[in-house]
Amino acid sequence: MPLTLTALYAGLLGLFYVGLSLWVVKVRVNQKVASGDKGNPVMQNAMRTHANFAEYVPMGLILIGLGEAQGMPAVGTHALGAALLIARLMHAFGMGRLPHIPALRGGGATLTFVVLLIAALANLGHALF
Repeated sequence: MPLTLTALYAGLLGLFYVGLSLWVVKVRVNQKVASGDKGNPVMQNAMRTHANFAEYVPMGLILIGLGEAQGMPAVGTHALGAALLIARLMHAFGMGRLPHIPALRGGGATLTFVVLLIAALANLGHALF
């Protein structure tokens, strides 16, 4: 069974990841930091914003893809995929600025955790019952 719905969200999230990556490169150039963060808080913030995306999105897509593969209804796959995309956009825009925008950062983090929790429980439920 092809994972066409998960592929849609993986593609959209992949494009956003490239955008975050290019933003980090821009910050590096502007801050004159060739590697690492050199203790620069602007560089540290950009790197952590990018890394946070890389830490959470793969597990979200794996869980959504496994759910789709197990026959999760299209509406469920779209709901989880769209929520993950919105969550990561919120988080990146909230964390990517200095000072942070707590409502966006916290809301994005919370929504990410909700998506992971629902997708994990759905996979467990399908596997066990």
